[in-house]
Amino acid sequence: MDLDYGPQYDVFREEVRQFLQTHGHRAPDGQGRAARPSPEAVEWQQLLILHGYTARTIPKEYGGYGAEPDILKSRIIAEEFSRAGIPAGLANQGISMLVPTLLELGTEAQKRQWIEPTLNGEIVWCQGYSEPGAGSDLAALKTSARVENGDFVINGQKIWTSTAKQADMIFCLVRTEPDAPKHGGISYLIFSMDTPGIEVRPLKTMTGHAEFNETFFTDVRVPLDQIVGQRGQGWYVANATLGHERGMLGDPDALENRLQALVRLMQKERIGQGCAMDNAVLRDRLVALQAEVAAMKFNGMRILSNSLRGDAGGMAKLVVKLQSCELAHQISALAIDAMGEMGILYHGSEREREDGAWQWNYMFQLGLIIGGGTAQIQKNIIAERGLEMPREPKFATPPAAEQATAVASGQNKGAA
Repeated sequence: MDLDYGPQYDVFREEVRQFLQTHGHRAPDGQGRAARPSPEAVEWQQLLILHGYTARTIPKEYGGYGAEPDILKSRIIAEEFSRAGIPAGLANQGISMLVPTLLELGTEAQKRQWIEPTLNGEIVWCQGYSEPGAGSDLAALKTSARVENGDFVINGQKIWTSTAKQADMIFCLVRTEPDAPKHGGISYLIFSMDTPGIEVRPLKTMTGHAEFNETFFTDVRVPLDQIVGQRGQGWYVANATLGHERGMLGDPDALENRLQALVRLMQKERIGQGCAMDNAVLRDRLVALQAEVAAMKFNGMRILSNSLRGDAGGMAKLVVKLQSCELAHQISALAIDAMGEMGILYHGSEREREDGAWQWNYMFQLGLIIGGGTAQIQKNIIAERGLEMPREPKFATPPAAEQATAVASGQNKGAA
């Protein structure tokens, strides 16, 4: 196996490192749970676009850098930003999911209207997919849109709508052909969250925060041209978007960053006379997770090699979201145990570590295992295609995880 990108890419890697050394101090601190980007994050995003380190291959006329596609250069950028621990720009539902969908399937007018302000952090989007009776079986959605006087008139309900309370816009699946087969009667609309007739009700989760929402539509009028693709072809467009969502949720660089943060935590947290890293049981769990994260990293290289050959990726891509979300949850579980009795502190305790970020992630990541396609359904798909899933590490799930799983068992967000 040759993991060398070649000498022609060494120069580019050095350029990225020089940029990070020169400008890295301007990068914002982590956005945490903020739904809208801070002014510092927006400024950093615009600087990255200017230098071609995000939105690299998006055409200039749509607000991107306009570089020719080069998978290896994109990979080098991701590696170096991850190694430096510096955020590689904004990542949200609009940038990571809608923008690539519009580039692939949107009209020229839609691309020019929506992509640039979305990339610049000026517009925040939410996703209107799941419904109370249409989670994993997304095609069972019932939110309707009839045509009346040149508009779609929408009635229905969505659930698990992330950032709906803060969003400016929504990309939303509705049923426009009620007599068509359930996969064939869906359309993909985009419209403002300020449109009359929209009501958003926050849903507080076990984290104590309202990361999700219920969204109700009562005679919401949307112009007929605010559709992506053709009427009745929304299922095809929706699946294009879901492909980008799973890639966003399964970022191997983010996973490696979390693992390194865990290592630092275990080196400083005290247990008895030593640090958590000295505890053989905790260290054994850490080594098992390191092996799993390394496997995901090399699986990413396999996907990269497939892309260079023009292959779709197959099973290698299918496991990314599934494994990454489960591993992220196991990393947070180990972090909580490494804190000992301090690990159970939450909600602003004066002895709380890192503002409760590990505890919040531990609980929220259970939802990510379900969202974007439930783990159970994805495992069934993988099994049907003849790929055996790897066994979980022997010490990967502590008792705390089993307790929280029971709390989260009723939550169902996402589409398979």
